[in-house]
Amino acid sequence: MAEGKEVILTKEGLKKLEDELEYLKSVKREEVAERIKQAIAFGDISENSEYEDAKNEQAFIEGRIASLEKTLKNARLIEDSDIAVGTVSLGSRVTLRDLERGREFTVTIVASVESKIKDGKISDESPVGRAVIGKKKGDIVEVEAPAGIIKYEILNVER
Repeated sequence: MAEGKEVILTKEGLKKLEDELEYLKSVKREEVAERIKQAIAFGDISENSEYEDAKNEQAFIEGRIASLEKTLKNARLIEDSDIAVGTVSLGSRVTLRDLERGREFTVTIVASVESKIKDGKISDESPVGRAVIGKKKGDIVEVEAPAGIIKYEILNVER
């Protein structure tokens, strides 16, 4: 993410990131510090795999903390009033029908940092997200997929 690039988050997404940051800072940092302390107590750290594992985990945690802090620093909360009525935008719940298979599904359009496909949250930067942004109920969109073009009809748009 570029320095200063605004990240638009839902209330739920903001809370989730804040909770993760708090957990990493207050719990995981302490756990890893304790693992490092124990590994050092075993003696020679040059051939101590427990020490190496703990140091690697510490580096990962510190990187994730830095990433979350940067994201939260550049975060802007999307309010319900920011979500367009009838037009797909960030925060919209969109019901789509695959015109070839007839399958219907509902997704919420979110920023990439809070997308989670198993929870029905797709990024506005994903192929489907990009295709539906700015569209309205009844519109047909085409999404380029590895298997070819997939056509979806937008059945409903909600806040």
